Amino acid sequence: MNIRTIDFEASCLPRHGRSFPIEVGVAGAGAAESWLIRPHESWEGWDWTRQAEALHGLSLERIRDEGLPVEAVFEKLTAAVKGCRVVADSVIDQYWLETLAAAAGAAAPFFIDHVSAVLDEHGADEQRICAAVAFADERHPVRHRARCDAEWLACLIHHVSGRVPAAPAMWMRAPHEMAFSKNL
Repeated sequence: MNIRTIDFEASCLPRHGRSFPIEVGVAGAGAAESWLIRPHESWEGWDWTRQAEALHGLSLERIRDEGLPVEAVFEKLTAAVKGCRVVADSVIDQYWLETLAAAAGAAAPFFIDHVSAVLDEHGADEQRICAAVAFADERHPVRHRARCDAEWLACLIHHVSGRVPAAPAMWMRAPHEMAFSKNL
């Protein structure tokens, strides 16, 4: 079964209050996509922290202006991972998937596995995992945006599985993101 990695960015971590998803990204099979999520009316009054904003660099104003409605993001996400095993590096991503699905009036259409299950399946020891992390860090230095983090995790999984991609999927990035990546 093909693997798609997933990552959400959010308004805050749940330990800081009621948290809602603001961006979701998926990667795998040499492709990556992400969508900004316009806050749903049911999330009105939920928490937003400056710490989260500083980490992902997305303002509340930007996601209100540029984000897609939850129903559109839910539909695009579901189509992007159809028939695939979905993997994340945090268990909290399942919560944000369920929060997005509920706002779209649906149940979560899939379960998100934790990357540790994939690492165990490949018998990855600490040395192999460290090598995969270093490889992914080198190929994907920009972090804390949903697509970038999903690409990083896909690269790590490919390295552990022995199916290392030749180069990052730069062709999927918007021109303004490529310029940003080059400046880091």
